[in-house]
Amino acid sequence: MVRIRVLVVDDHRIFAESLAAALAAEPDVDVSAAGSGPAALRCLERAVAEGRRFDVLLVDADLGAAAGGAVPAQREPGSGPPPAADGIALVAGVRVSHPGVRTVVLAERDDPRRAALALQAGASGWVAKDCSLSRLLAVIRGVLREETHLPPALLTGVLRELTAARKHRTDSERLVESLTPREHEVLRCMVAGLGRKDVAARLFLSPHTVRTHMQNVLGKLGVHSTLAAVALARRAGVRPADLAGDVVERSGQLA
Repeated sequence: MVRIRVLVVDDHRIFAESLAAALAAEPDVDVSAAGSGPAALRCLERAVAEGRRFDVLLVDADLGAAAGGAVPAQREPGSGPPPAADGIALVAGVRVSHPGVRTVVLAERDDPRRAALALQAGASGWVAKDCSLSRLLAVIRGVLREETHLPPALLTGVLRELTAARKHRTDSERLVESLTPREHEVLRCMVAGLGRKDVAARLFLSPHTVRTHMQNVLGKLGVHSTLAAVALARRAGVRPADLAGDVVERSGQLA
């Protein structure tokens, strides 16, 4: 019998333990629980080291909210990753560090916008916390077959959110394409978090010249701050400057 290894990630201890116990009663399911994002990542790493990888993560959408007493605030698209405590941020991190693991978000309420964000972060499903065990097991087995699961009532709203996000990205891409190659290079440095002096040193330009380029970038992108420019650049898929790779490349050129 092929066994499915599931990790429940929820800081509501009673819920996590109850869900883990229910899943553990299934003959083909092995289940563990973690009470936070960092604890979940440690479990994943330990499993890899021991040669017993997890197949599916069940992640609380509001992970970390219990400590603060409120659900993490919704964030504007492209404003950077959500707080580390947020379940959707954990989904994004797992997609990068453990791409073979499927994630399903468990939510207390339907929220098309957050469900869309979860899918964009790499989740394979969004399921109500009060769904039946049979429904949850069907989702777990489904995502292992590369299926995506959403409550039918959320489909229209999620599709609308994803369509809007795509249009927003397309508009941002069009603005970024208006930049000159040098301005694009400066923007990548901005996305990497470099200040004016660091950009100048990296590109072998004077701070005054970098200031002019930055002003041109803001003007062409139609924004009024570096933070807004970086947010728009991320929406457009602009990658941050590879500082380490650049050092190696320039060292080779000097040699």
